[in-house]
Amino acid sequence: PPFIVQAEDKQAQEQAAVEAAKGPKMVTKNVVLADGTYATQTIYSEPKVSQSALDKSPHLRKMVIGGDIFLGTIIASCLTKMCLRAPDLGQDAVTVKSMTVKALLTMCGIVKMAEVTVSAQKSSLADCSERVSLCCRALLDPKAKALLKETLLNEGKTSFASFLSHVQDKAGGEDGKEETKEEQEVSAQADDLIHFRQLRSLTAQGGDLDLDDGSDLARATGYSDGSSLLSNELSHVYQLSGFADPVYAEAFVTVHDYDIVLEILVINRTPNTLANLTVELSTMGDMKIVERPQSQTIGPLDQTTLRASIKVSSTETGHIFGTIVYEDASTQEKGYVNLNDIHMDIMDYIRPATCTDEIFRSMWAEFEWENKVAISTSIRDLIEFLDHI
Repeated sequence: PPFIVQAEDKQAQEQAAVEAAKGPKMVTKNVVLADGTYATQTIYSEPKVSQSALDKSPHLRKMVIGGDIFLGTIIASCLTKMCLRAPDLGQDAVTVKSMTVKALLTMCGIVKMAEVTVSAQKSSLADCSERVSLCCRALLDPKAKALLKETLLNEGKTSFASFLSHVQDKAGGEDGKEETKEEQEVSAQADDLIHFRQLRSLTAQGGDLDLDDGSDLARATGYSDGSSLLSNELSHVYQLSGFADPVYAEAFVTVHDYDIVLEILVINRTPNTLANLTVELSTMGDMKIVERPQSQTIGPLDQTTLRASIKVSSTETGHIFGTIVYEDASTQEKGYVNLNDIHMDIMDYIRPATCTDEIFRSMWAEFEWENKVAISTSIRDLIEFLDHI
């Protein structure tokens, strides 16, 4: 076969590679000079590589012999197209037949090389054999030649041209949309109020509503539209207790990078004053509570808002659970209300974005998303192993 290295040639190549890998040898010895003094002499000797051991074959043949199965499949497809196009270019029948025989011999050698050579692309042997078999049928079978000639010569080129045109139109459309959006985007209205945060009173409470909170939240979450911001807020409201409980509680969760802010609305549904009402929170997962809610005293049928801050160590799924502890001021009895769990999904940390295909492939290659399982089997064909499963 043309693409299988013989034992003698392979041994010569390995010997040449070993000699080249050794590098220059350094020999150090002591010598006596003419005046009777001693000196150290260092000699560098490079190994001699015979000219017969040098591989002078073309680079394309080197890559095919090295086990590049994908390249061999592409060569088989190119040779098939050349043989199918030769009669249309005025070549005589004898020349076309000679080209076809040489192409078939080359394609058979590629398949034989793929079966014998051990390389990283060994799993692609089934695809290579199927594609080369299709090319051989297109050259040997007249009916298959009539059916596949138009597809191989023209329709493949047309499909690739339409794909490139679609990619260019998509890139141009995105650039045009970005330019139009930049032209139409208004940073601020002429009659909008100007808020100077430096002039804000230092006595303002932490739970008070700031005029800039809405815009800050919009910039933090990436939503500039009011309706989108409202729908996003409603989707992050969690009911913590039931309507029949003495204390009703619900939480609004804001996730920004590795920070989670809980705004807990607590409503006293009893006619008595509740003293020392505390929301005790605990977390499960790589989350740490930084700021715990303070104890509050709530009057009859009154409500208040508590705030808690949680730091996230890693973007993964976690749970937040807790209990409301309070004391009835009139009866001095303590009560407890177990809260529903807040499930933090990993999708809460992900924001929509766009990137090119090249950047996506490079990022995908940096991470191993699949769970690899080592399988020990005597089956060497991929399709046969799938059928066996």
